[in-house]
Amino acid sequence: MYTASLFIAMLGMSYAAVPLYRLFCASTGYSGTPVIDASRFGKERLVPQQDSRRIRITFESNTSDSLPWTFKPEVREVFVVPGETALTFYKAKSKAKEDVIGIATYNVTPYRAGSYFNKIQCFCFEEQKLTPGEDVDMPVFFFIDPDFLDDPLMKDVNTITLSYTFFNSKYAKGLAPVQPQAVSA
Repeated sequence: MYTASLFIAMLGMSYAAVPLYRLFCASTGYSGTPVIDASRFGKERLVPQQDSRRIRITFESNTSDSLPWTFKPEVREVFVVPGETALTFYKAKSKAKEDVIGIATYNVTPYRAGSYFNKIQCFCFEEQKLTPGEDVDMPVFFFIDPDFLDDPLMKDVNTITLSYTFFNSKYAKGLAPVQPQAVSA
């Protein structure tokens, strides 16, 4: 009975490992995952720090070979001060002859800046359906947490890169999030 109980507990923990890891990363910013904690989006956090240095935010995009889309950022970079909100767009266009559903993952580099990169709204981890030849603009609304300025590990960080990779949803079923990534402001 003890062996069977141990086996069942280990099996249950193996199934829970991925969702728990995603939850841990989303709440701590570990491994470059932007924080999605709603308490970090208060009005007091969204005040541009006027006397601080501007941070260069660059945007990258990748598409899986199994997804017949083009996908790229509308602009390659923006400059923001911590606390300032910014809106940018990525453009996706289907080259398929039938409807295709894609899903995007993202990361932030350098990884240590992930806990300060707060996305208010984005298209990541949500299935996006494009018809043949359809093109869409996908928004990303974000800000850098003002606490970025007080962290000694961030003193040398002048550039943060937000990178998205789109996959064919048919082949990426394991990528769906535990909780939605977008938080309305």
